[in-house]
Amino acid sequence: MTSPPQLLSDPFLQLPTETSVRVVWFTEFAGSGHIVAYGKDLAQTAFATTTKLSRTREDQQSRVGNQTEDGQVYQNPVQRHIWRHEAEITALTPDTRVSYYVTSVREDGNGVSSNVFTLAPKPSPGKPMKILLTSDHQIKPMVAANLQKVVETVGRVDAVWFAGDLVNIGDRASEWFDDHRGGAFFPCLQGRAYYEMNNNGVKTIYTGGEVIQHAPMFTCIGNHEIMGRTNRGSINDEFDATIPRAVALKLYGQEFLKHNSFNTDTYEEIFTLPDSKEGGKTYYAVSFGDVRLVVLYATNMWRSPNLDAEARGRYREREKDFNTPENWGYGQHIYEPIAKGSTQYNWLVQELNNPEFQQAKYKVVMLHHPPHTLGGNIVPAYTDPVQVIERDADGNIKAVRYEYPKDADYIIRDVIPLVETAGVQLVFYGHSHLWNRFVSPSGMHFLETSNVGNSYGAAWGNNKREVPVGYQEDYAELGDPYGLGSVVPTITPMLDEDGKPMPYIASNDITVFSIFDTGTGTVNSYRFDTRNPDSPVIKFDEFQLK
Repeated sequence: MTSPPQLLSDPFLQLPTETSVRVVWFTEFAGSGHIVAYGKDLAQTAFATTTKLSRTREDQQSRVGNQTEDGQVYQNPVQRHIWRHEAEITALTPDTRVSYYVTSVREDGNGVSSNVFTLAPKPSPGKPMKILLTSDHQIKPMVAANLQKVVETVGRVDAVWFAGDLVNIGDRASEWFDDHRGGAFFPCLQGRAYYEMNNNGVKTIYTGGEVIQHAPMFTCIGNHEIMGRTNRGSINDEFDATIPRAVALKLYGQEFLKHNSFNTDTYEEIFTLPDSKEGGKTYYAVSFGDVRLVVLYATNMWRSPNLDAEARGRYREREKDFNTPENWGYGQHIYEPIAKGSTQYNWLVQELNNPEFQQAKYKVVMLHHPPHTLGGNIVPAYTDPVQVIERDADGNIKAVRYEYPKDADYIIRDVIPLVETAGVQLVFYGHSHLWNRFVSPSGMHFLETSNVGNSYGAAWGNNKREVPVGYQEDYAELGDPYGLGSVVPTITPMLDEDGKPMPYIASNDITVFSIFDTGTGTVNSYRFDTRNPDSPVIKFDEFQLK
């Protein structure tokens, strides 16, 4: 008996304006008659435009359908045919919600419909909102529990700000839609997940939260949204194979540049976002109620800090690759320039002088890479790697190393002074998979709330970062490398083994989410212990934007 035809995702909301909003959903059939029914008695209809995703595939490492182990079904990357449907709902009344559902008709004439949800245009200035701040889902274990507790704790949110790393591998379709481990991106954010957690024999199923069917989502690019050189044998290998554009240009020429460097095609095909003339969907600014949100494209290639001979890492190339530069990784190279004088930096200067920015009650910057953190991913500095090639007396390469001058950190040196002078109250980011926050001497807040699905620890106490010895730069083993002290949570901090309050949460059992309440101007953070499904959600920190 075959299963009835289904939508691949529930609908979700994108790009609200004062009188409109986009409704987007996905199917695995081209079909026809893709419509949104909405309004009073669901009597109004809007037709969708359909496009096909160009790069979504499955491969040896996918966990989808009948494949539960590597290579059971897929021995190589195979295209997965997915269609995207988008309808614009217009003539909406500000601050007024209406019901809607979507329908897609298959080629055999059978229609498939979603449940009924609600939509609204942009909120008016002055309307209180609750905005979910999240990042780094990456199909990690605690995400479904996290989003389920968001809805149970605060109800329906008005928007989602997602600070990058939405999935683990950007072109792998199942990570977005139906990874059978239960933690795919859309199911978790739509209350359709089925993630089983087993703690001491107690099994709990978490379904995520019905969030983005009702609330628009604004995202930024993290390193996991970026795919590298194509035709590498597996999607994982493609992801790992990004190299700088300038290097690819020399090796492969202009005609084959993108296929031999990196791209964000799948990310950009999935989402309809505000855009800028200079950055398109990759960096942009948007007004939403009382907030002006400025989204930056600030991320680099993550590479291992390992210094072994076989490591193509952040600090060195593999010995076996010394004489084959086409196999080099080129360290933690930056994807989009943001240093002073770059196109993105100049755009940011213009945005900070924009009346919409200057007149906004709340001014927020969102990016993926952390300016300040106790996490491991802030080291080395956010700057272009300086390549050092060492040769023996015969001219043979004996080492290819990379240095990252700390005084050339583009975010700390160029971006932060600019946004601080402009009156930004909050800088929000992810990347290090923990919760911690900081406050500058002028009162600008920094928040990293990425302990959503898992954590890799904090550089605190005896837990030192893995940093190289004998390099020119002094790489920080502990704390924030740029000198800000992390803030101890204001309400109920967690305690270390000596009973002292900890200024962070880095846990693979306790998941964290944060809510920006524009009515009170407060950012509230909550934690939930997934080991005990009956444990309460605890509000542990609150701070106010002035």
